[in-house]
Amino acid sequence: MLNWQDIERFVSGGTPAPDRRVERSETEWAALLSPEQYRVTRQAGTEHAFSSDMCSRFEPGSYCCVCCGTLLFDGDEKFESGTGWPSFTQPVRDNAIAYRLDSSLGGNRIETICNTCDAHLGHVFPDGPAPSGLRYCMNAVALRKVVETDSAAGEAE
Repeated sequence: MLNWQDIERFVSGGTPAPDRRVERSETEWAALLSPEQYRVTRQAGTEHAFSSDMCSRFEPGSYCCVCCGTLLFDGDEKFESGTGWPSFTQPVRDNAIAYRLDSSLGGNRIETICNTCDAHLGHVFPDGPAPSGLRYCMNAVALRKVVETDSAAGEAE
């Protein structure tokens, strides 16, 4: 289980290597994504708080990167943070997400990006619930929910 010290170590020393890499040109990303998905994931934008019903939905399932399909979070790690963005306590694997220092708003935050395709996902904070104390505050448009069914595992919702 990752904790805040692990995240700080990843920021300073690098995240473990991803299982695979997906690289596309900006033109290719723009053709694959909606304008809002492109703005958030490829240009490090932020969606408006409470703009998605994903915050209040807690059905079983998993969440993957909207850009490359890499599995990022298990629904069992999702919690209601009251912030207006979907929040999770842990990624599915230590190498699913990469971390970098973000000083864009005058303070220091830790940005989370998909370690496979470099999509901006959101930020991680040390104010989440026990036992990890982490709050991965994600943009809903950067995620796609994957629902496991009896007939077709991995069907996108």
